[in-house]
Amino acid sequence: MVKTASSPQVLKTDSKAPDFKLRGVDSRTHSFHDYSSKITLVVFICNHCPYVKARIGDIVALQGKFKPSELQVIGINSNDPNYQEEGFDNMVSFSKNYKLNFPYLIDDSQEVARSYGAVCTPDPFLFADGRLVFHGRINDALEPEARPTVPVMENNVRRLLRGERLEKDFDPSIGCSIKWKA
Repeated sequence: MVKTASSPQVLKTDSKAPDFKLRGVDSRTHSFHDYSSKITLVVFICNHCPYVKARIGDIVALQGKFKPSELQVIGINSNDPNYQEEGFDNMVSFSKNYKLNFPYLIDDSQEVARSYGAVCTPDPFLFADGRLVFHGRINDALEPEARPTVPVMENNVRRLLRGERLEKDFDPSIGCSIKWKA
């Protein structure tokens, strides 16, 4: 595990969401533009990271608090599929074990992670009307054993749905580094 903070170096605020066509654990192909929700959260996650395992319940709960027309979460796994506990079959198991209520997609070429500038898991990107409005943490719990007290992403989604501006457009997430192919 290499602890890494998300970086604002690639995708800048107000940038259009890079589109993708990726296979989901449901064996369907998904793209960013398949979803017509007002707000879309693209979050880079994986199967083995203790930071993801600690926050995955919070991400599932977040999706459950909003109608699909309001918020759509999309999970993308860009880790090297040959890395321990990664790969499509393990993603299917992870999805079932954690009762994911959002698409979980494999980016086995790692091109989508590069186009977004994702560097860690979890690495969340929040879009309103297809434009980046926030890149950062799900909540204020930055270590796996920490208990969240501030639901950062939920607060941001609620502000956006009310037509309000966000206080910050970047608040780095902390997690394991993405496992890049050699």
